[in-house]
Amino acid sequence: MELMYQSTRSKGKEVTASQAILKGLADDGGLFVPVSIPKLDVSLDAISKMSYQETAYEVMKLFFTDFTEEELKNCIERAYDSKFDTKEIAPLVEKSGAYYLELFHGATIAFKDMALSILPHLLTTSAKKNNIKNQIVILTATSGDTGKAALAGFADVEGTSIIVFYPKNGVSKIQERQMVTQKGANTSVVGITGNFDDAQSGVKAMFNNKELAKVMDEHGYQFSSANSINIGRLVPQVVYYVYSYTRLLASGAVKEGEPVNFVVPTGNFGNILAAFYAKNMGIPVGKLICASNENKVLFDFFETGVYDRNRDFILTSSPSMDILISSNLERLIFKIAGEDADATAAMMKALATDGKYTITPEMKEQMKDFIGGWASEEETAKEIKRVYDETGYVMDTHTAVASAVYHAYKEKTSDNTKTVIASTASPYKFGTSVMGAIDDKYKGMDDFALIDELCKTSGVAIPNAVEEIRKAPVLHDTVCETEDMQKTVEKILGL
Repeated sequence: MELMYQSTRSKGKEVTASQAILKGLADDGGLFVPVSIPKLDVSLDAISKMSYQETAYEVMKLFFTDFTEEELKNCIERAYDSKFDTKEIAPLVEKSGAYYLELFHGATIAFKDMALSILPHLLTTSAKKNNIKNQIVILTATSGDTGKAALAGFADVEGTSIIVFYPKNGVSKIQERQMVTQKGANTSVVGITGNFDDAQSGVKAMFNNKELAKVMDEHGYQFSSANSINIGRLVPQVVYYVYSYTRLLASGAVKEGEPVNFVVPTGNFGNILAAFYAKNMGIPVGKLICASNENKVLFDFFETGVYDRNRDFILTSSPSMDILISSNLERLIFKIAGEDADATAAMMKALATDGKYTITPEMKEQMKDFIGGWASEEETAKEIKRVYDETGYVMDTHTAVASAVYHAYKEKTSDNTKTVIASTASPYKFGTSVMGAIDDKYKGMDDFALIDELCKTSGVAIPNAVEEIRKAPVLHDTVCETEDMQKTVEKILGL
C-alpha cells in the first residue's frame, strides 16, 4: 500500500512521499503529514540485531513507499558512511543514571547531520522520479546547526543550490565560522540583523509567495526546504529513536515491551516529534520529556494549553533552542485536533496574527505522553559541571538543558524508567560555554585555545569539523536586514 501525505491546513489533494519531500511546504502553508503513521512490520528483537543502516531502511521504507528498495538503500548507504566518525552512527553512552544518545558524530558535529546527510539524496531521487527539470533551490533558516549541516549535505550536489539565513548575532562563534567558511559553488550564507524567528518567518513568506514562484520558474528554479518542516528531515530522525530502543534491548538493559523515557532538548519541535512518531510505530515509550531553555514557550504550552510567543526573545548559551515559534508543533496540533485541518489552520492563523492560540481541554488530554521542563542558564552550566565532576563526561549546552530537566523530573516524580537523553551537539561546538561552566579560569579565553583545553579535559579528539575551520578563509560575508531577505535571494539567483 502506498502511504500518502496531506497538509495540516486543508483537505486538499494527497501527495506521494517524493512529492512532499520536493515541495517541503504544502501550497496552503501547512506541513505535510502521513495520512497514518505506519507500524513497524518486523519485531524489535529482529531490529536489535541490525546495523544503523538496516534499521534506517526498516523505518523509512514504511514512510517513503514510492521509493524502490534500490533507491532507498542507495540513499541510506550514501548518507550513513565514513562521514560519521563512529561505526554505530548514533552510540548510546551510559552516564550519571541515564543513557546519552550521541547524535553528533557526523560531518558537522550536530544531530542535524542524522537527517541532512540523507535529505540531498532523497531530494535528488525525488526530482528524478517526478521529472523535475528546474534547479532545486534549498532555502533555509537556521538557529545554528541546520545551516551548516544542510550546506555540507548540499554542497556541489548536482541540480541544487542552497541559501542559508542565520541570525548574525544569535549563533556561537564556532557555528558561524562553520557556515561562513563553507565551500561549494552552489552555496550562499546570509546573516540577518534579526533573530531566528525573523529568519524563519522570512523564509516561510518566500515559500508562500506565488509571484516569486512564478518568476523563479521562468528562470528555471524552484524552492524546497531543508528545515525540519520537510518530511524528508523528520522521518530520518524517527530512525534513531527506534535504533536506541533496540540497542537497549540488545544489551539486556530493557526487556522487550519495557517502556523507555526520551528527553529531548527542543526548539523547533521536530526532534521530539520524531520520538512521538517512533512511539506510534510501536516503540514502547513512557514519557516524552520536552526540555526548553529560558525561551520556555513550549514548557508554558504543555502546562497551560496556551501557545503564546508574545514574550521577550532571550539569547542563551543553547542557541539552537532560542526559538519562540516551534514550527513542527503544528504536526502534533493537527493530530490531537482529530486531524481537523480547519481547526489547525485557524490556530496557525491566530499565531500569525495575535502571536498565540489556545487548544481545547480534549486536545490537552491527548498530550499526556508529553512532559514539559526547562532549565535556566545557571542550571545548564551547573549540570555540565556536575556530570563532568562525577563522571568525566563533557556535554554541550543543549544536552545539559535536557540532562538538567531530566534530573529535576526524576527528583520530583521518582520515575525510575530507563531514560534516553538526546545529545544533540558536540561540546566542541560550544567550547566557550562548556569550558566556562567547568571552571571559571577558562572564561574569556580565545575560542580555538579553548578547544585545545577541551580536548585535554574531555580526552576526546578534536573533531575534523572543528580542525578544518581553524584556518579556513571566510567565503560568505553577506548581511542583510530582515525585510531585505527576498531581495537578497533574487540577487543571488540573478532574477
